[in-house]
Amino acid sequence: MTPTLAAIVLSLFSAAAYAAAAVAQERLAARSAGSGTLRLLARGAWWWSVTLNASAALLHVAALKYGTLTLVQPLGALTLVAAVPLGARVAGRRVTAVEWRGTALTLLGLAALLVSASGPAPDDVLSLPQALAVAGTTAVLIGGLSRGARPGLRHATASGFASGVASALTQTVTVAATDRSDSLMSAQVVVVALLVAVFAAGGLLLSQTAYQGGLGAPLAVVTLANPLAAAVIGLSLLGERLQGGAAGVLLALAGASVAGWGVVTLSRSAPEPAADPVDTLVDDEHPVAAVLALEPGSAAYEPSLLPQQPNSGHLTSL
Repeated sequence: MTPTLAAIVLSLFSAAAYAAAAVAQERLAARSAGSGTLRLLARGAWWWSVTLNASAALLHVAALKYGTLTLVQPLGALTLVAAVPLGARVAGRRVTAVEWRGTALTLLGLAALLVSASGPAPDDVLSLPQALAVAGTTAVLIGGLSRGARPGLRHATASGFASGVASALTQTVTVAATDRSDSLMSAQVVVVALLVAVFAAGGLLLSQTAYQGGLGAPLAVVTLANPLAAAVIGLSLLGERLQGGAAGVLLALAGASVAGWGVVTLSRSAPEPAADPVDTLVDDEHPVAAVLALEPGSAAYEPSLLPQQPNSGHLTSL
């Protein structure tokens, strides 16, 4: 298996795990609006979402070992593609024609990006001063975006930036610790690993806040902001290049535009959060239990209580 193919396969599994975690987080956020982070820590459902996120993160780290940031990070859009049918299943509804169209556009755009972004396994890393500069700049951006307690797409943007930077720093740790002579306990690896932990945790908490306004638009913004931040770092600091010269750049821009169109289409069709008819039954269980509880014929199944389609102006809340 080539490094590029390995990165793609690992990214597919990672996106599926992230999608399951996002759906679980959105359901919990809708039930726990205004309850505070400390109360979430005491709920088993929140820890299940953390476990799913951790599994997805490990798969993502492995993908970054074999693929460049400009290849791996855009594949994060598959998270939204996977979240749509999973969210529909949990809500007890069918995937709509609009959602299928958004999925097709996203996949088409990603296919174009894969052609231009494919390349050899990464071998360059951020120096310690570069990593600290990236971390400091990102922290300032996140601080400005997340000011204020009212959840909004600003928090989703901050979460996407945090996750994208965490991925770039993760790649530095992975490559430095496996492909170079750097010791696992070298100053560079230890400091950058600590930065990864900070930004990964910050991205998780910011996304949890953003999901209080619903899953669709916040997840779309996270999905778009993440590869944007990573691509800036990869292209400007890590020497990554798009394949095919000027034609490759044009193909990448076209692919990014089509994929972005698909992501926006998916986000506009995502259901708004609604009262959870199985709150008392699956509050602290594994997210899969929520799916089973919504089966027709179960005690918790009530079609009139299932989430409805949102209005088309969901993205205007930014």
